[in-house]
Amino acid sequence: MYPALAVHSALTAKVTDVDTLWVGGRGGIEESLVKRQGIAFESIPAAGLHGVSLAHLPRSLMALAQGVVAARRLLKEFKPDVLFFTGGYVAVPMALAGRSIPTLLFVPDIEPGLALRSLTRFADEIAVTTSQSQKYFRKKVRETGYPLRPDLALWDRETATRHLGVSGELPVLLVVGGSKGARSINLAVINNLRDLLAKFEIIHLSGETDWTYVKHMREQLPMELAARYHALPYLHEMGAALAAADLVVARAGASALGEFPLFGLPSVLVPYPHAWRYQKVNAEFLAYRGAAVVLEDQRLNTELMMTLNVLLDNRNKLKSMRAAMFELSHPRAAEKIASLLIELAGVKSL
Repeated sequence: MYPALAVHSALTAKVTDVDTLWVGGRGGIEESLVKRQGIAFESIPAAGLHGVSLAHLPRSLMALAQGVVAARRLLKEFKPDVLFFTGGYVAVPMALAGRSIPTLLFVPDIEPGLALRSLTRFADEIAVTTSQSQKYFRKKVRETGYPLRPDLALWDRETATRHLGVSGELPVLLVVGGSKGARSINLAVINNLRDLLAKFEIIHLSGETDWTYVKHMREQLPMELAARYHALPYLHEMGAALAAADLVVARAGASALGEFPLFGLPSVLVPYPHAWRYQKVNAEFLAYRGAAVVLEDQRLNTELMMTLNVLLDNRNKLKSMRAAMFELSHPRAAEKIASLLIELAGVKSL
């Protein structure tokens, strides 16, 4: 969702009269975020087929068929010049219905998911975060980088620390828990909290799921430690947290391939273990480039403090990680993808 919003922002900067229709799933936060940007939103039925049991397969096939019918109606009414896909179940019925329309597919993770792979046959162009994705496709891909929201780059360290109330007297550790799938990160931080606060000033974005517990544990801290523990369930100004940090502990979702390089942020990455290997591939790519350290989820609670201490005690290592992460940055990724869309649509940019 966020990469697509970033591309849309770059596209409207290049072409003044862009008419956009965003097609997404029913319910969830996507619709509200998209509408907040002033983009028209429509939902259609959709469902995944991979891994679906035989008992649920008829229902999924019915949803797919209904989605194709709904997609045809939307395309007939809207008459788009180009289609842009970034993944999700909804993309499949839209691709089936819009086979005659020029199509650009963006692959955020290094290894594409099955839904994205199924869309390659419909794509006229495939944009990828890194050229390492080429081995997963028979078609030639274009390395553009991961498109980022323009507001991220507005933050520098001084402005960010002032905004967040960070003193900067100690190294700043950013912990990104997230609302789903990162409870182990949140718990590892809480279980090691006093030891961590002896070495770091911490920005902890826990997500809503664990926020009550995290807030309670913060309230148990003595005043001098609580002043160094900036815990929040969510932060709209994510660029501020990234700009203020010296080191980050996070999952290895696709955004790690774009956001952390933009700020040259050395990373301890903990791939989510209960899903397919996309995060593991992302984390290993950054580690191989010398920009990150990979810590397995099951070792997180016992080895987090030791891992951070090793990095903190080796300034040359952190310096080389920072430089390696900067080298992977693609700050103009959204503009490159927007230009591809303009080319496919046959529209003249400004």
